[in-house]
Amino acid sequence: MDNKSLYLSSVSLDILANSQGPLPVPMTNDYLFRALMQRNNKVLRALICSLLHLDVDDVTSVVISNPVELGEDMDDKTCILDIKVCLNGHTVINLEMQVVNEGNWPERSLCYLCRAFDNLNRSQNYEDIRSAIQIGLLNFTLFPDSPEFFANYYMENIKNHKIYSDKLRLSVLDLTQIHSATEEDRGYGLDRWAAFFRAATWEELKMLAKTDLNLQEAVVTVRQLTQDEKIRQMCEAREDYYRRTAGREALLQKTTLERDQAVAERDQVVVERDQLLQLLKLHGIDINEKST
Repeated sequence: MDNKSLYLSSVSLDILANSQGPLPVPMTNDYLFRALMQRNNKVLRALICSLLHLDVDDVTSVVISNPVELGEDMDDKTCILDIKVCLNGHTVINLEMQVVNEGNWPERSLCYLCRAFDNLNRSQNYEDIRSAIQIGLLNFTLFPDSPEFFANYYMENIKNHKIYSDKLRLSVLDLTQIHSATEEDRGYGLDRWAAFFRAATWEELKMLAKTDLNLQEAVVTVRQLTQDEKIRQMCEAREDYYRRTAGREALLQKTTLERDQAVAERDQVVVERDQLLQLLKLHGIDINEKST
């Protein structure tokens, strides 16, 4: 490791001098994630190298093809926060931070992947199609029955596991499973990036910044972004969106629970009534019999 990565530069120290306590915006905020990747190409490049297990020398260019005007007002319908990246001019990557488990990530990620893969121009042949990779950074465990820190999925033959094509790939980084990182993951610093996105205080970020120059760049850029009032407001708007989404989900669950309880109570009344009728019948009493 380069010795320069073991300490914060004087410039970084100046920028982070008064950064203490809880972070003003969670690092998993998807707007902050986009702003960070769009503002600092070096950070974007380093993260992609870590995710794809590439050496820095393997990357010649990393270009965001769907940039947004940072700080510009966006509503829930127009707030497109997945990042489309062209790597080395021939690989399409769709990168997204997902905080809330909406129960549809497999289907949603497949849609993103298929859109990214459908990239042929009219004059091109099928063999010219560019590789497409969908990468989700999830703050929840996608498959609780088989948790994994970093998983890669390909299209393959289910009998002999022959890869149908290596031009399609789905990757999932579970930020909650850092303890499960493999030696290879750690070798490419993926565990440190996950810890970066899970950090809750400036102290945690500054400790991570001491281990890697790219993380130092990321921490300084986050500090600058969260000092920008317009960007911070957009981040806060996303946090409000998360809260409203969670509130609606909680209300839906409550309503569903109350409905299920009402149905269960009604069914219990029916059962008890049938039991009573059966008991009366055994004693020769027919409540439907009219008295004369």
